[in-house]
Formats: sequence, C-alpha cells, structure tokens
Amino acid sequence: MKHVLTIAGSDTCGGAGIQADLKTFSALGTYGMSVITAVTVQNTQGVFGCQDMTPEIVKGQIDAIFQDIEVAAVKIGMVSQIATIEAIAEKLEQYRPEKVVLDPVMISKSGFDLMQPEAKDTLIRRLIPLAYVVTPNLPEAEVITGIEIKDLAAMEEAARKIYAMGAKNVLIKGGHLENDATDLLFDGEKVLTLHSDRIETKNTHGTG
Repeated sequence: MKHVLTIAGSDTCGGAGIQADLKTFSALGTYGMSVITAVTVQNTQGVFGCQDMTPEIVKGQIDAIFQDIEVAAVKIGMVSQIATIEAIAEKLEQYRPEKVVLDPVMISKSGFDLMQPEAKDTLIRRLIPLAYVVTPNLPEAEVITGIEIKDLAAMEEAARKIYAMGAKNVLIKGGHLENDATDLLFDGEKVLTLHSDRIETKNTHGTG
C-alpha cells in the first residue's frame, strides 16, 4: 500500500482540506497521513476564522513523517503565509518526494482569504517548481498568472504560463466556467481537455 501525505488546513466540517484528502486517499486504496498547516473555523456556509500553525510545528510534522515512513506522494493544499511556504519548500527540497501535487488554495467560495496576498509570489517561486502537477481552479489561475479566464483559449494560455514557472504538469479546473465543466491539462507538449456534465446541486463545499 502506498503512503500518501497531505499538507493542508483542517476543515471543521470535513468537506475540504485535510479531512477530504484523507477520505480520498482511503477511497483510492492508499494510506493517508497529514501535516496540518492551519486550523480553520468553517462549515458548508463559509469560513469564519483561521489559526496558522507555526513554521516550526509544520517542519516538525514533516520531519516526523519522512524520518519514519516511506512517502510515495505529497499533496499540498492550504498554505496561507510566507513562512509556512518557506518551511514546506525547505523540507521538500531536503526529502525530495517523487510526486508533489500542488493545489494553490487561495480564496474560499464565501470570499475568505485562505492565503495572504503577499504569499502568492513565494508560492510561485518556491512551490510551483517542486510540483509534479499544479491544480488551480479558474480564480486561482487568474491570481497566479494575471490572465482573465473566460474560455478554453485563456485556460490554455494560463496553463502554459504556469508551466513556464517550473511545474511539470498543469491541470486547470474549469468548474467556474459557464455551461458544462471542462478541465484542461498541459504537460509541456500536449493539451488535453476533460469534459463533464455539470451537476445541478447546492452541495458544492470542497469541490475545489
């Protein structure tokens, strides 16, 4: 069984963050482990508060895992401040996991800033080059690239720009587009679009 580590924030109601990652890991037949970067106060209606872990605690959790357990892959979610990003990057450079998935969580659906605006440049400079795949949604891709994304052409332009920042693969999630949902994957050579019918539901907490 593969051991997979999530580095992210804790979601009180279990629909996103650490809790959702661990459920997904289990459903996919892997053994999930966690490094908590922040404790959020949230439910399906919104995010109401956040307490960051100290960089020392974040680094200590990462050390505890890598010094004892073989890690097949790492998934990074909510990292809200510069010091946290630097701590994670330092440890990933030290332990060199083969696969790193970076989900640049920035703003909740309710508009709560899950990443301090000044931390964006640090994420681009320190974490994107370490990522096997980066998985922003449309608002996150717009923040990272400065490109307004309203269609597939703009999605491809943004994916190419993020790839140029050092990511090995870029998956831009198109759930914020109108009509059916289309994701776009760019691996540096080929562009692949992944289509899915839109599901009409109000239960969208944690859909990313």
